Amino acid sequence: MSSLRALAAAVAWALALAGAVGTGGGAAAAHEPPMAPDPPAMMDFVPPAPGTYQLHAIMPSPDGHVLDVRGRRAPLARFTRDKITVLSFIYTGCADARGCPLAYQVLHTMYDRLGGSPDLRDRVRLVTLSFDPAHDTPEVMRRYANGVLADKGPGVEWAFLTTASSRELVPLLDGFGQDVRLEPGAHGTKAPRLGHVLKVFLIDPRGVVREIYTTSYLFPDVLLNDIETLRLE
Repeated sequence: MSSLRALAAAVAWALALAGAVGTGGGAAAAHEPPMAPDPPAMMDFVPPAPGTYQLHAIMPSPDGHVLDVRGRRAPLARFTRDKITVLSFIYTGCADARGCPLAYQVLHTMYDRLGGSPDLRDRVRLVTLSFDPAHDTPEVMRRYANGVLADKGPGVEWAFLTTASSRELVPLLDGFGQDVRLEPGAHGTKAPRLGHVLKVFLIDPRGVVREIYTTSYLFPDVLLNDIETLRLE
Protein backbone atom coordinates (compact mmCIF):
# COMPACT_ATOMS: atom_id res chain seq x y z
CA MET A 1 0.00 0.00 0.00
CA SER A 2 1.18 3.55 -0.71
CA SER A 3 1.96 6.02 2.02
CA LEU A 4 -0.54 8.70 3.01
CA ARG A 5 1.64 11.30 1.31
CA ALA A 6 1.64 9.33 -1.94
CA LEU A 7 -2.11 8.80 -1.64
CA ALA A 8 -2.68 12.52 -1.11
CA ALA A 9 -0.59 13.36 -4.16
CA ALA A 10 -2.40 10.78 -6.29
CA VAL A 11 -5.83 12.02 -5.24
CA ALA A 12 -4.90 15.66 -5.80
CA TRP A 13 -3.59 14.76 -9.27
CA ALA A 14 -6.71 12.76 -10.08
CA LEU A 15 -9.01 15.59 -9.04
CA ALA A 16 -6.96 18.21 -10.87
CA LEU A 17 -7.05 16.09 -14.02
CA ALA A 18 -10.79 15.56 -13.63
CA GLY A 19 -11.28 19.31 -13.44
CA ALA A 20 -9.08 19.85 -16.49
CA VAL A 21 -11.01 17.47 -18.71
CA GLY A 22 -14.34 18.96 -17.63
CA THR A 23 -17.54 17.03 -17.32
CA GLY A 24 -17.70 15.72 -20.85
CA GLY A 25 -18.18 12.10 -21.80
CA GLY A 26 -19.66 9.41 -19.56
CA ALA A 27 -19.01 11.20 -16.29
CA ALA A 28 -21.20 14.17 -17.24
CA ALA A 29 -24.34 12.11 -17.25
CA ALA A 30 -23.69 10.71 -13.80
CA HIS A 31 -25.65 13.37 -11.92
CA GLU A 32 -28.16 10.87 -10.59
CA PRO A 33 -27.35 7.56 -8.93
CA PRO A 34 -26.77 4.83 -11.54
CA MET A 35 -28.98 1.80 -11.46
CA ALA A 36 -27.67 -0.79 -9.03
CA PRO A 37 -28.66 -4.36 -8.31
CA ASP A 38 -30.84 -5.04 -5.34
CA PRO A 39 -28.92 -5.18 -2.06
CA PRO A 40 -26.99 -8.45 -1.80
CA ALA A 41 -28.92 -11.47 -0.66
CA MET A 42 -28.11 -12.85 2.75
CA MET A 43 -28.37 -16.44 1.49
CA ASP A 44 -28.20 -18.70 4.56
CA PHE A 45 -26.42 -16.23 6.82
CA VAL A 46 -28.44 -15.09 9.83
CA PRO A 47 -26.83 -12.16 11.65
CA PRO A 48 -26.64 -12.39 15.44
CA ALA A 49 -29.41 -10.74 17.39
CA PRO A 50 -28.89 -7.09 18.39
CA GLY A 51 -27.27 -6.69 21.78
CA THR A 52 -25.75 -10.20 21.85
CA TYR A 53 -22.33 -8.96 20.70
CA GLN A 54 -20.07 -5.93 21.01
CA LEU A 55 -18.90 -3.48 18.40
CA HIS A 56 -15.46 -2.32 19.46
CA ALA A 57 -14.11 1.18 18.96
CA ILE A 58 -11.95 1.27 15.82
CA MET A 59 -10.91 4.91 15.51
CA PRO A 60 -12.24 8.42 15.95
CA SER A 61 -13.90 9.75 12.81
CA PRO A 62 -11.89 12.64 11.36
CA ASP A 63 -13.22 16.15 11.09
CA GLY A 64 -12.89 18.70 8.31
CA HIS A 65 -15.07 21.01 6.26
CA VAL A 66 -17.75 19.85 3.84
CA LEU A 67 -20.45 21.44 1.69
CA ASP A 68 -24.11 20.47 1.76
CA VAL A 69 -26.38 20.50 -1.31
CA ARG A 70 -26.97 24.25 -0.86
CA GLY A 71 -23.27 24.96 -0.82
CA ARG A 72 -23.25 25.74 2.88
CA ARG A 73 -19.94 25.06 4.58
CA ALA A 74 -20.00 23.05 7.81
CA PRO A 75 -17.70 20.81 9.84
CA LEU A 76 -18.09 17.13 9.03
CA ALA A 77 -18.53 16.58 12.79
CA ARG A 78 -21.95 18.18 12.38
CA PHE A 79 -22.89 15.00 10.49
CA THR A 80 -21.00 12.40 12.54
CA ARG A 81 -21.95 13.29 16.12
CA ASP A 82 -25.03 13.04 18.35
CA LYS A 83 -26.66 10.29 16.27
CA ILE A 84 -25.66 6.86 15.01
CA THR A 85 -24.27 7.58 11.54
CA VAL A 86 -23.84 5.40 8.48
CA LEU A 87 -21.36 7.14 6.16
CA SER A 88 -20.47 6.09 2.63
CA PHE A 89 -17.86 7.60 0.31
CA ILE A 90 -18.94 7.70 -3.34
CA TYR A 91 -18.44 9.59 -6.56
CA THR A 92 -21.35 10.18 -8.91
CA GLY A 93 -19.41 9.06 -11.98
CA CYS A 94 -18.96 5.54 -10.63
CA ALA A 95 -20.37 2.91 -12.98
CA ASP A 96 -19.28 -0.20 -11.05
CA ALA A 97 -22.52 -1.90 -10.00
CA ARG A 98 -20.74 -3.39 -6.98
CA GLY A 99 -19.35 -0.04 -5.92
CA CYS A 100 -21.01 3.33 -5.39
CA PRO A 101 -24.39 2.35 -6.93
CA LEU A 102 -24.55 -0.56 -4.49
CA ALA A 103 -23.77 1.74 -1.56
CA TYR A 104 -26.54 4.10 -2.67
CA GLN A 105 -29.03 1.24 -3.00
CA VAL A 106 -28.20 -0.22 0.41
CA LEU A 107 -28.47 3.20 2.08
CA HIS A 108 -31.78 3.77 0.30
CA THR A 109 -33.05 0.47 1.68
CA MET A 110 -31.89 1.62 5.12
CA TYR A 111 -33.64 4.96 4.58
CA ASP A 112 -36.93 3.19 3.89
CA ARG A 113 -36.63 0.69 6.73
CA LEU A 114 -35.40 3.16 9.35
CA GLY A 115 -38.12 5.61 8.35
CA GLY A 116 -40.67 3.01 9.39
CA SER A 117 -39.09 2.52 12.81
CA PRO A 118 -40.10 5.18 15.37
CA ASP A 119 -37.43 3.84 17.75
CA LEU A 120 -34.61 4.43 15.28
CA ARG A 121 -35.45 7.06 12.69
CA ASP A 122 -34.66 10.03 14.95
CA ARG A 123 -31.48 8.40 16.27
CA VAL A 124 -29.82 7.55 12.97
CA ARG A 125 -28.54 9.56 10.03
CA LEU A 126 -27.16 8.53 6.67
CA VAL A 127 -24.31 10.40 5.00
CA THR A 128 -23.21 10.15 1.37
CA LEU A 129 -19.90 11.99 0.88
CA SER A 130 -18.28 12.46 -2.54
CA PHE A 131 -14.54 12.07 -3.08
CA ASP A 132 -14.69 13.85 -6.47
CA PRO A 133 -15.20 17.56 -5.69
CA ALA A 134 -13.99 18.57 -9.16
CA HIS A 135 -17.23 17.16 -10.62
CA ASP A 136 -19.51 16.54 -7.65
CA THR A 137 -20.59 20.06 -6.83
CA PRO A 138 -23.37 20.71 -4.31
CA GLU A 139 -25.85 20.94 -7.21
CA VAL A 140 -24.69 17.58 -8.60
CA MET A 141 -25.07 16.02 -5.17
CA ARG A 142 -28.58 17.45 -4.89
CA ARG A 143 -29.53 15.73 -8.14
CA TYR A 144 -27.77 12.54 -7.05
CA ALA A 145 -30.04 12.48 -3.99
CA ASN A 146 -32.77 11.69 -6.53
CA GLY A 147 -35.75 13.08 -4.64
CA VAL A 148 -34.73 11.94 -1.17
CA LEU A 149 -34.28 15.52 0.03
CA ALA A 150 -37.78 16.45 -1.15
CA ASP A 151 -39.31 13.79 1.10
CA LYS A 152 -41.07 15.69 3.88
CA GLY A 153 -42.36 12.59 5.62
CA PRO A 154 -41.12 11.27 8.97
CA GLY A 155 -37.97 9.84 7.46
CA VAL A 156 -34.43 9.42 8.67
CA GLU A 157 -31.94 12.25 8.07
CA TRP A 158 -29.83 11.71 4.93
CA ALA A 159 -27.11 14.23 4.08
CA PHE A 160 -25.44 14.43 0.66
CA LEU A 161 -22.09 16.17 0.97
CA THR A 162 -19.03 17.16 -1.01
CA THR A 163 -15.94 19.27 -0.35
CA ALA A 164 -14.75 22.56 -1.78
CA SER A 165 -11.41 21.19 -2.98
CA SER A 166 -9.06 18.23 -2.95
CA ARG A 167 -7.08 20.00 -0.22
CA GLU A 168 -10.05 19.71 2.12
CA LEU A 169 -10.93 16.23 0.93
CA VAL A 170 -7.59 14.45 1.35
CA PRO A 171 -7.39 14.69 5.17
CA LEU A 172 -10.84 13.09 5.36
CA LEU A 173 -9.77 10.24 3.08
CA ASP A 174 -6.61 9.76 5.13
CA GLY A 175 -8.49 9.86 8.42
CA PHE A 176 -11.02 7.24 7.33
CA GLY A 177 -8.48 5.12 5.48
CA GLN A 178 -10.45 5.43 2.24
CA ASP A 179 -8.21 4.69 -0.73
CA VAL A 180 -8.73 6.45 -4.06
CA ARG A 181 -6.61 6.01 -7.19
CA LEU A 182 -6.71 7.33 -10.72
CA GLU A 183 -7.58 4.81 -13.43
CA PRO A 184 -7.88 5.33 -17.20
CA GLY A 185 -11.33 6.10 -18.57
CA ALA A 186 -13.23 3.22 -20.09
CA HIS A 187 -12.69 2.54 -23.80
CA GLY A 188 -10.27 5.40 -24.19
CA THR A 189 -12.62 8.12 -22.97
CA LYS A 190 -11.04 11.28 -21.62
CA ALA A 191 -12.78 11.20 -18.28
CA PRO A 192 -10.66 9.42 -15.65
CA ARG A 193 -12.13 6.84 -13.31
CA LEU A 194 -11.49 7.00 -9.60
CA GLY A 195 -10.81 3.47 -8.43
CA HIS A 196 -11.51 2.68 -4.80
CA VAL A 197 -12.47 -0.06 -2.38
CA LEU A 198 -16.07 0.41 -1.30
CA LYS A 199 -16.24 1.22 2.40
CA VAL A 200 -19.21 2.14 4.55
CA PHE A 201 -18.60 3.34 8.11
CA LEU A 202 -20.79 2.90 11.18
CA ILE A 203 -20.15 5.76 13.62
CA ASP A 204 -21.53 6.03 17.13
CA PRO A 205 -22.97 9.28 18.61
CA ARG A 206 -19.56 10.16 20.09
CA GLY A 207 -18.02 10.18 16.62
CA VAL A 208 -16.18 6.88 16.98
CA VAL A 209 -16.09 4.42 14.08
CA ARG A 210 -17.42 1.09 15.33
CA GLU A 211 -17.63 -0.97 12.13
CA ILE A 212 -16.41 -0.79 8.53
CA TYR A 213 -18.31 -2.66 5.81
CA THR A 214 -17.02 -3.65 2.39
CA THR A 215 -18.99 -5.11 -0.50
CA SER A 216 -18.89 -8.63 0.95
CA TYR A 217 -20.55 -7.55 4.23
CA LEU A 218 -22.80 -4.71 3.11
CA PHE A 219 -26.16 -6.25 4.04
CA PRO A 220 -29.08 -4.10 5.25
CA ASP A 221 -29.97 -6.67 7.93
CA VAL A 222 -26.42 -6.60 9.30
CA LEU A 223 -26.43 -2.80 9.34
CA LEU A 224 -29.78 -2.68 11.12
CA ASN A 225 -28.67 -5.16 13.79
CA ASP A 226 -25.45 -3.23 14.35
CA ILE A 227 -27.39 0.04 14.65
CA GLU A 228 -29.73 -1.54 17.16
CA THR A 229 -26.74 -2.91 19.08
CA LEU A 230 -25.32 0.60 19.40
CA ARG A 231 -28.70 1.93 20.48
CA LEU A 232 -28.88 -0.65 23.25
CA GLU A 233 -25.48 0.30 24.70
